[in-house]
Amino acid sequence: MNRRTLISALGAFVLATTSATAAPAAPPPATRASITVFAAASLTDALQAVGKAYTARTGVPVRFSFASSSLLARQIESGAKADMFVSADLAWMDHAQKAGRIDAGSRRTLLRGRLALIAPADSRVTVRIAPRFPLAQALGANGRLAVGDPTYVPAGIYAQTALTRLGVWPSVQTRLARADNVRVALSYVARHEAPLGIVYETDARAEPGVRIVGIFPEASHPPIDYPAALVRGAAPAARGFAAYLQSPAAKATFRRYGFRTFG
Repeated sequence: MNRRTLISALGAFVLATTSATAAPAAPPPATRASITVFAAASLTDALQAVGKAYTARTGVPVRFSFASSSLLARQIESGAKADMFVSADLAWMDHAQKAGRIDAGSRRTLLRGRLALIAPADSRVTVRIAPRFPLAQALGANGRLAVGDPTYVPAGIYAQTALTRLGVWPSVQTRLARADNVRVALSYVARHEAPLGIVYETDARAEPGVRIVGIFPEASHPPIDYPAALVRGAAPAARGFAAYLQSPAAKATFRRYGFRTFG
């Protein structure tokens, strides 16, 4: 064996010995499973507070995707990865359930809200909500009414129903500032882009840039109920969060944000 061959053989022996005796690589750190919740935009503040409390108690992270219930229901129908859906109305939860994407046995009506007429915080407009009230006049000559788009956004659908039952819809239906979700409608009023808007009472309470002009009579629209359900194939940890949403602690948080709870 020549010198070069001997050196190569010794090098290979050392490398093999080192590899055989070295400690195995440490496994990647374990990660705790998180929960993904698709929820109506009007629940942003309340659900974030509830989720934070749940994570502090259990160590399980809760991630939220907030948008219009219609958009979220369609995403779930198309197979979007979510563990839970909380809708701002029954119809879009029904839609996701009929598509076979909802665990029907887990479905519960979680919350109830109210519908409010709002104006910018520094506005002096006053109007009493009643049959045939002068909403168009209150908008002024060129003002528009900020609402979630009534063709698919629950808050806008409730608004159209209420105004129709009150005999006001024909006077304002061509003067809408349509928004993709209720929080966008809220921002139109807060930024003085619309003199008046219709949102949920809870949204109005969360935004210092607006004030509540009046609350719509509950008889003027269907109940504003928020159903919650697990999505089929949800992570096992999601059942714990679903149960927590109905706990006394979570209900107290929801009530603090202006929602009514059940049970």
